[in-house]
Amino acid sequence: MSNLRKTALFLLLLMFAIPIGQALAAELVVYSARKEHLIKPLFEAYTQETGTEITYVTDKAGPLLQRLKAEGKNTRADLLITVDAGNLWHAANEGVLQKVDSNVLNANVPANLRDPNNNWFGLSLRARTIVYSTERVTPEELSTYEALGDDVWNKRLLLRTSKKVYNQSLVAMLIAEHGEKKAAEIVESWVANLAAAPFSNDTKTMEAILAGQGDVAIVNTYYFGRLLKKNPDLKLALYWPNQNSTGVHVNVSGAGVTKYAKNSEAAIKFLEWLSSEKAQNLFADANMEYPVNPNVEAHEYVKAWGTFKASDQNLADAGALQSDAIKLMDRAGYR
Repeated sequence: MSNLRKTALFLLLLMFAIPIGQALAAELVVYSARKEHLIKPLFEAYTQETGTEITYVTDKAGPLLQRLKAEGKNTRADLLITVDAGNLWHAANEGVLQKVDSNVLNANVPANLRDPNNNWFGLSLRARTIVYSTERVTPEELSTYEALGDDVWNKRLLLRTSKKVYNQSLVAMLIAEHGEKKAAEIVESWVANLAAAPFSNDTKTMEAILAGQGDVAIVNTYYFGRLLKKNPDLKLALYWPNQNSTGVHVNVSGAGVTKYAKNSEAAIKFLEWLSSEKAQNLFADANMEYPVNPNVEAHEYVKAWGTFKASDQNLADAGALQSDAIKLMDRAGYR
């Protein structure tokens, strides 16, 4: 047998000796509810560092979850990235994610920002806090979420629609903190103080304050950051409520390994990398969010908004109590 034929035979035998899972480990498929411009730089950085190719599909959280359920064992997705702990909880509850035992993730992601059963992990953090007009409100007038229902804010409060998961999670966390009866009283007092019908998004809510339709609102911090970046002279400021009690309500964008991942080992390695000091700023800074890894500082732009005590309530409650929250808001007339 010639040397050429011997070499060819050796390579052929070597190819069949490589386990299929190992051969596929150089490619990952990600379903992402986080927008392409926020995740693509991360994928490119990981590919450059490790050689792992990443194929991705972007869509809203609901359709991606339905797609994973419909595909079942035939799915190509190895990882699901989505926004809001309520959506992450739903994905785990629908059985499309798998438990991940990782000392790296447990060390990098605080316990309240990950699933108690380790089916999903927060990767970036945003606060849902109070924003106010610097022309008509002083910070000394503000104190807590609950106090936004006081008479002083009658016809001065603005809110985003209850149809958005961010507010559903907020009210779910109020139920977890106060119980359903007290949470209902809080939401009812907010509705009584509304200066206008709820808006479709946080940006329109803040623009309404600027237009004089109201004086205070509850928004996600990164929406404030986007508006501030467009207008450095913005006549709005953030306020950190409940600093002497439960702390500011926070939420996450996060991810979990899919139940039927073909490359689960590679998906876990990528998830661990996303939680690392090396990648946390890449993930958080793109959307003016906070890193979940306590060893990583937020971008200077975000740090300028000030420090705050955050709620340590486990975010799984945002999903587990979301159905109750939706019913509560409907009964309270919060549309």
